[in-house]
Amino acid sequence: MASEYLIEFKKPYTFESQEYKEIDLAGLESLTAKDLMDAEKQFAASGQVAAINEMSMGYVCIVAAKASKLPVEFFEKLPANEAIKVKNEVTGFFYL
Repeated sequence: MASEYLIEFKKPYTFESQEYKEIDLAGLESLTAKDLMDAEKQFAASGQVAAINEMSMGYVCIVAAKASKLPVEFFEKLPANEAIKVKNEVTGFFYL
């Protein structure tokens, strides 16, 4: 059974010599308040600011990295259209 958090990429995405056709963010379900607090600290330490963190691409990349166990750089280097899919999935998760 496919995860409801599975994001399929329009084209394969190569990161650190590995090709990805999709990313599963099912790990969002396992995140804790502490994970989000750590993400906020990482976001602030990077020098980024946002009125609402969960609407910021930078914060979303950090949360997606925590959920997927992939480095934040994986998400930061995604093509824009795929990054928006990730942002919509993470933001949607927060506001369900």
